[in-house]
Amino acid sequence: MFYKLIFKLGQQLRNPSINSWFSFLKQSESWSLEDLEAYQLKRLKELLQFANDHSPFYKKHFKDHQFSVADVKSLKDIDKVPVITKRTLLDHTQEIHTQYDFKKLIKATTSGSSGESLVFNRNEEADSFNRAAIFRGYSWYNVNPWDKNGYFWGFNFSFKEKVKTKILDFLQHRFRIFSYEKKSFEQFVSKLKNAKYIHGYSSMLFQTAKLINERSLAKPKGLKMIKGTSEKIFDTYQEEVQKAFGLKIISEYGATESGIIAFECPKGKMHINMEGVLVEEVNDEILVTNLQMKSFPVIRYQLGDYIQLAPKEELCTCGKKHRILKEVTGRVGSNVYGYKEIYPSLYFYYIFKNLVKNNGLKLNYQVIQNKKGLLEFCIEQSMDDHKINLLKEEIKKYFSNDVAVEIMVNVSLQSTQGKFKSFISNINE
Repeated sequence: MFYKLIFKLGQQLRNPSINSWFSFLKQSESWSLEDLEAYQLKRLKELLQFANDHSPFYKKHFKDHQFSVADVKSLKDIDKVPVITKRTLLDHTQEIHTQYDFKKLIKATTSGSSGESLVFNRNEEADSFNRAAIFRGYSWYNVNPWDKNGYFWGFNFSFKEKVKTKILDFLQHRFRIFSYEKKSFEQFVSKLKNAKYIHGYSSMLFQTAKLINERSLAKPKGLKMIKGTSEKIFDTYQEEVQKAFGLKIISEYGATESGIIAFECPKGKMHINMEGVLVEEVNDEILVTNLQMKSFPVIRYQLGDYIQLAPKEELCTCGKKHRILKEVTGRVGSNVYGYKEIYPSLYFYYIFKNLVKNNGLKLNYQVIQNKKGLLEFCIEQSMDDHKINLLKEEIKKYFSNDVAVEIMVNVSLQSTQGKFKSFISNINE
C-alpha cells in the first residue's frame, strides 16, 4: 500500500493525465481494427496540420517536398509524406520542436548506443500516453507498476548518479543488479523472491538466469512477468530463463523518440500500439509515426530496424484486433564489407535463423568486422567440428568466397554502452 501511494503521488506530479489515458487504452483495446484505423487517421490528420502550423522544420519540409496536409484522405496516403531519419532529428532538433505553449514539457534523452544522443521535449500528454501504454501491457499480466520489481539496466554510474538511482529505485519499489560478484549476486537473487516482475536488457536477464541455474540457487516463485527491452531476444535466452524463472521473456518494442511501438500479449503475439503509433513496413524497414507527440513531431521516421508485419487478416487468440508485428528481424546496422562487394547486416539474422530452422542449432552470436573481407563470428556456446561446418556452409550461402571467416566458440559476448549489438563494425565507412 505504501509503494502504491508513493507511486500515485509521483505519477500525479509528473504525469497528471496518465489515468485518463490508461482508461482510454483499456477501453480501446477491445475496438475493432476499423475503429482503431479510424482513430489513427483522425490523429494523423491532426498531427500533420499541427506540425505544419507550429514546427518551422515541418513547414519547410512539407513545402520543399510539395506535400499538402489536405492530400491525406486515408492511412494509405501517408506514403505522400516525406521520410525523416535519425540524422534529421539530430541536425534539426531545435526547428522540429513546435512553437506552442504547452502546459508542461518533459525532457527526453535517447541512449545514444547507436551514435549521438538526441535530447528533446515531450509534451506531458504524450509522455503520459506512452507510460499508460506500457502499463496497459503490464495489465495483461496482472502486474501493477508499483509492484516490487527487479531492473536490469546499466550500472556504470558516478557516485552522485548512483545515489540518485538508488533513491529513484526505492520510490519505484525496484532493485537492480550492480555486480555479478558472488555475494552481491546472491543478495539480488534473494530479493527476487518477493518480486512480481523483472525487466530490462534481455542479455542481462539471460546472464542472471544462467548463473541461477549454474549455481543451483533457489528459484523465485512469485514472478508474473519477465520483460525484455532494447535488445534481441535469442531463442537460447528463453530456455535458460524458463528454467530459472518458469516464465519466458516477453518483448516490449519501442524507442524514446517513437514511443512504445508494440507489446507482447500472453498468447505470444506482438500487438502494435495502434492508438500511439502508425507503423509502415517499407523495403523490410520500419517507418514509424508517433501519433501523440505534438511538441516534437516524429513523422514517417526511419527508426533503423528491419521488421516483418503480419498480414492484416492475421488475428491473435487473445481477441485483440491490433495489428501484429511478426518480427523485429534486426538492426539496420553498418554495412558488411567483403573483398569486393558490400552486404547488409541483415544477412546474419538469416544465417542463424536458418541454422535453427534446418538443423535445430540455436546459438548466441556476435559478429565483429575489423577489416574488409574478414568476419569474426563469436559464439557463446561450445561447438564441435560438425556444428562449425554447418555454420560455415550457411555463411558461404550468403557471402560466397568474398569474406574470410574466423569462428570463436565459448566467447563472452560484448556490450556497447550497456546494450548488446549482434554486429559490430570497426570500419570507417
